Formats: sequence, structure tokens, C-alpha cells
Amino acid sequence: MGKIILITGASSGIGAHCARAAVGSGHKVALAARSKSKLDSLVDELGPSSAFAVECDVTSPSSQEAMVEAAVGYFGRLDVAFANAGLGATATGTEHGNIENFKEMILVNNFGVTLTCKFAIPHLLKSKGHLVLIGSQAGHVALSGSVYSATKWFIRGYAKNLSNELTPHGVRVTSIDPGMVDTPFFDEEKPNALRPDDISNAFLYAIEAPSHARIAEIEINPMVGAHHS
Repeated sequence: MGKIILITGASSGIGAHCARAAVGSGHKVALAARSKSKLDSLVDELGPSSAFAVECDVTSPSSQEAMVEAAVGYFGRLDVAFANAGLGATATGTEHGNIENFKEMILVNNFGVTLTCKFAIPHLLKSKGHLVLIGSQAGHVALSGSVYSATKWFIRGYAKNLSNELTPHGVRVTSIDPGMVDTPFFDEEKPNALRPDDISNAFLYAIEAPSHARIAEIEINPMVGAHHS
């Protein structure tokens, strides 16, 4: 039976690709982002029986609570919550970084993820569902002064903490930690990077694993020197 999946940051990039892949595999998706027009276009593409759009500011508790309730109200339940919304740094390191960017990264990449989990968990406990968090290889290495990297170290640790809390109740938790992915996250094309489909394949692998299998973390890196045609 197909799963009901909520995806934040679903209007473009990894979120949109995971939504397409999920629907292609027989699942249904609730799509959340700040840009309702982009979400509506994706719903038109995927079909209203398979996709539902809800505008959401992930830094707002009330907005996230309304998002989860709208998704459950539309589809009747929730099986997977994918905390995918995130943003990157506008400058390198701490000394030359932008304070407002620091604040926004921490609010979106960390606080926003905790809100998605907080409001999804009661529904996932009912469905014996799955939390998926988007991490990064930046959360596996010490990048000089990087606040962004620190937000992704948070995701790794938080995913493990959530797993300790939820595994005894039958809810799985997975962090997907990709290296560089060629998405609108970057201003220019990245020919040597991973492709969004690489991440959506990993996402499907995690959520479609048999119920007795728990995939804690998936690391995906580009092959050194690989170049996509």
C-alpha cells in the first residue's frame, strides 16, 4: 500500500524530485513550502489525487502545526514526514559571515526541523511511520568556521536522539546526508555533483525498506572526478 508523505521544502530541488519519485512509486504526497504557486504547479503535474499543496513558513510553529493538520485532513493519515527545508550560507566561515544569514540558517535548518518532527510525531506514532531528515556531508567534517556545517552536525545528532525516543514505539528515523547536489541551492551548475535523482532514490530506499529494517543514516557522495554529460 502506498504511503502518505509530507515533504517540506518541496517546491524545488531535492524536495520536488523526491515528490515526483514518490508519486511514481505509488505514494501520495503533501507538499509544503513558502511558494504556493510553485507547489500548485507541482500538484498540477502530479495530480490532485496524489498530491496536495500547503503554504508553510517552517520557522513558525503555528504554520507548521497547520501544515501537518492540513496534510492529515486531506489524506486521512501520515506515514512519512520528510524534513527537507533548508538553506545555505551566503559567505564562508564565521568572521566574514552574515549575522542575519546565521540566524536564518539556524531557524530553518534546525528549529524548523524540530517543529516538523514535533507536530508530525503524534501522527507517526499512530501509523508506525517514519521521520526522514535531510543532513549533509557538511555534518561529517569540520569546515572552517562554517555555521552551515554546524547546522548539519545538529541534524546528525538530532536524528540519533529522535531514533532513541521513537524506535521503541515503532517509528523509524533516517538522516540522508548527501555531498554536493546540483540543484537551485547553488547559483551555477555543478557538473561534478550528485543529481537530485540520486537523493530521491535514497529516499525511496529508506521509506520502502521492510518494517523490520531500520536505516539510520545514508551517506551519498559524488565520485571524485566524475562528470555528468
